[in-house]
Amino acid sequence: MSCCCKKDDAKKDSKLIVIAIGGNSLILDDKHVTIKSQFEAAVETAKHIARLIKEGNRVVIAHGNGPQVGFILRRSEIAAKELHSVPLDSCVADTQGSIGYQLQMALDNELNKLGVHDVDVATVVTQVVVDGDDPAFKNPTKPVGSFMTKEEADSRIKNDGWNVKEDAGRGYRRVVASPKPKAILELNSVKKLLDAGIVTIAAGGGGIPVVKNSDGSITGKEAVIDKDLAAALMAKDLKADLFVISTAVPKVCVNFGKPDQKAIDKMTTEDAKKYIDEKQFAPGSMLPKVQAMIDFVETTGNVGLITDPSNIYDALYGSAGTKIVK
Repeated sequence: MSCCCKKDDAKKDSKLIVIAIGGNSLILDDKHVTIKSQFEAAVETAKHIARLIKEGNRVVIAHGNGPQVGFILRRSEIAAKELHSVPLDSCVADTQGSIGYQLQMALDNELNKLGVHDVDVATVVTQVVVDGDDPAFKNPTKPVGSFMTKEEADSRIKNDGWNVKEDAGRGYRRVVASPKPKAILELNSVKKLLDAGIVTIAAGGGGIPVVKNSDGSITGKEAVIDKDLAAALMAKDLKADLFVISTAVPKVCVNFGKPDQKAIDKMTTEDAKKYIDEKQFAPGSMLPKVQAMIDFVETTGNVGLITDPSNIYDALYGSAGTKIVK
């Protein structure tokens, strides 16, 4: 009787959860950048997501790809004299496949350990429509690739024509255009997979940027869409009960990195807007995450969570993480 009741309760409390995990979550530091190391990091994140799935929740996973796209671009540059170069939109597609593969395998293995044998995991190569006239194309701000020293950054600017900016006190990174996501072309496919009970990995890296032409055709665009904004759009379109952004810190903080740094347990969207006005959140770091949360929470009235991978489960069923409410 007890077991049966727990199962029924789990179904009753089941939620549709969209989880966005950062590309940097798969790279712990500059000494762990190999495919093997990335998979090991994916396994750590998968352990916590698998626990949510075991509880009966339906889950969609979006992921970042900044460092991984940077590696592909670098390999392309090194091989340019012998092979063709790889445009940025194709790099995003490449990472959707490779990171999706790692997450699928990690989740399959973790679910198996938990005794969950009837849940499949699938990755959708996802195209996301952007506006070809988006002002972001004239003002690149999205970090991609690994961190550089100032000397390395200056060399890239001079010799390769890169746009490079300092990133939240952590070093220098290449920046590219980051247009706003307008529509997810494969949304119906994602819905059908969810309806079939399949854990779905979608909108990886923010989605492959495409523009719609006047004749109805679509064309790839060299850019990187912010994965948190794309995930928020997907969460809204799917009418998700909960939107989770997994990042490098367990909670959102104000006065980050200062002696009076303070972690936030819960904040309203109005609180979040006030903190943004106070410039509490760094662009390219926490700012787009908070903006994505404001968009989701105000549109749906549902709850958002920001935390690190190890606290994903406890953020939902306990007191971990920062909750964002209307």
